[in-house]
Amino acid sequence: MTTGKIYDIQRFTVNDGPGIRTEVFLKGCPLTCLWCHSPESQAYESQLGLYMMRCIGIENCGKCLEACTHKAISEGEVVYSEVYKKDITKIKVDFDKCHSCFDCVEACRSKALVVIGEDKTVEETMVIIRKDSAYYKKSSGGVTISGGEALSQPKFTLELLKACKDEGLHTCLDTTGFAKWDTLEKMIPYVDLVLLDLKHMDSESSKELVGVPNEIILENAVKMAQSGVDIQIRVPIIPGHNDSMENLEKTGLFCQQLGDAVSMVQILPYHKLGTIKYERLAKPYLLEDLEPPSEERMEEIKAFLEGFGLKVKIH
Repeated sequence: MTTGKIYDIQRFTVNDGPGIRTEVFLKGCPLTCLWCHSPESQAYESQLGLYMMRCIGIENCGKCLEACTHKAISEGEVVYSEVYKKDITKIKVDFDKCHSCFDCVEACRSKALVVIGEDKTVEETMVIIRKDSAYYKKSSGGVTISGGEALSQPKFTLELLKACKDEGLHTCLDTTGFAKWDTLEKMIPYVDLVLLDLKHMDSESSKELVGVPNEIILENAVKMAQSGVDIQIRVPIIPGHNDSMENLEKTGLFCQQLGDAVSMVQILPYHKLGTIKYERLAKPYLLEDLEPPSEERMEEIKAFLEGFGLKVKIH
């Protein structure tokens, strides 16, 4: 029975594909983008997460300290609680000592400690997807498989796509394109729309920014265009990293060369909405001082890319 490691299933989404959608987020990604807004998606295995604001203090619980036999949890910061009207002692997690046994999660009364990543079968996932079938029909929506990188769990992704198509659902694959073409090629017949990320057109710069070169990504983009599948290109705009006019020109020319297969280019302004997630995993956020691009700059980039005959949208 095919299972996938899923870290979230969001219902009633409207940003990743047409209409109202259910979006399935799979764990595991070969890229390590400096601006990644879902760091919990990068690891392939289930992992511990800490929602510090939920912690009610060891004075009122403290069960996790007893449950953790690896001594990964200890007393942390003392803060004033508006709920209890007194100081409480929060917990502290040493993630390097964590063995992912998740005994602490079961002991935690306030759900401050959580497991990120759950194994689900294709059928278990479809049960959730079917709940919103009426909305898909009314809005021309469907199902989006994302990540992490959905291609990193190829068997599950392929089987889920097939299951969705068996029920007549519109399918969207949100991908970085970093995988063997054989993997992608098997999925294309079951995909109605590909959302393809283009991070940087220079391979060396790509390695510095996202941890992998871009040759495979660009090659797969060309092959997907030749296959006839509908493609929407997504370009994150990261000030000082990939928004030079030289890189934007190369991006525009490349999208232009892909021809009619590219129905739209979406440009996504950098944001800091995911920084709190790094705290939950005790991971440093390396772009803390970077500011989002202005609306004026985004409009300028939009107009520039439209000059290549592309339909461009600020996402």
